[in-house]
Amino acid sequence: MSAVLVFVEHDRGVIEESSLQAIGFAREVTSSSVAAVVIGAAGTEVAARVAAAGVDAVCSIDASALADYAPEAWGDACAQYAKSVDAIAIVGCGTDRGNEVLAHIAAVLDTPFISNITQYEASVPVKLTRLRWGGSLLEHATLDVGLAVLSCAPHAFDSPQSGVGEVPRSEFVAALRDDAARTRIVERVSLASGITLQTAPVVVSGGRGVGSADGFAHLEALAELLGGAVGCSRVVTNQGWRPHSDQVGQTGKRVAPELYIACGISGAIQHWIGMQAAQRVLAINLDKDAPMVTKADFAVIGDLHEIVPAIVEELRRRR
Repeated sequence: MSAVLVFVEHDRGVIEESSLQAIGFAREVTSSSVAAVVIGAAGTEVAARVAAAGVDAVCSIDASALADYAPEAWGDACAQYAKSVDAIAIVGCGTDRGNEVLAHIAAVLDTPFISNITQYEASVPVKLTRLRWGGSLLEHATLDVGLAVLSCAPHAFDSPQSGVGEVPRSEFVAALRDDAARTRIVERVSLASGITLQTAPVVVSGGRGVGSADGFAHLEALAELLGGAVGCSRVVTNQGWRPHSDQVGQTGKRVAPELYIACGISGAIQHWIGMQAAQRVLAINLDKDAPMVTKADFAVIGDLHEIVPAIVEELRRRR
């Protein structure tokens, strides 16, 4: 087959958008065949949808231990398939699950795993750039290995245009050891529904300057009017003003909204890493020299406790 395999991440049949970005990354890795690999009980249904996402072939992998997410089992199954088709590379997106599964694949195949790539040049040897230290450092490297396992940084590569027509589809049954699914999901608890930080078109985020948990009321009102979600910086979660699930940054969530409104956030590199993929950034801050202000597309210098309520009032008046 001699193709580049793309690990397609999904959760019980719901495809992760980043997997489509990984297909775009695979096109940078090779000019030849790109095949999508879908693992798990819902693989057959997902494969039908992935077939139209710009790949040349799709394979669904199944086994009794693959009913729900199990990183070791998923990694082992994908590694078996890669060996059976003589794959030239295995790629995915550098999400938590993506990097976890790809790391298992690399361990099984005893080959290097290069994570969070932002640029890739298919020369001899391969030249690449990747994020290190949570995104605060860019590493330029060369790669010279027969079979590489690679992940792209989220939002670093565009999803490809949809494919045209039918593509070959196949199924592969993995032979897994008895303890392959010792690490697996056994229970699910729904914490949120509707718009989330990672899907919201607008994120209104607050930092130390908000001052208290009550201070987020105006940010919540603004987010509601804009059809967005509320985020925060690490210092806010450290103070107990917001839950960790709302945190944006190196140790929180990575977001890519159309508009990121940073209220009272200084803009330390650890926070910038989490929202640098935003299309536009509006900073509201008292300090005109704050890193967030200097990097933002737009800035309002002033007290957020006066500015944000004024924006909310004007939006309500116009409606």
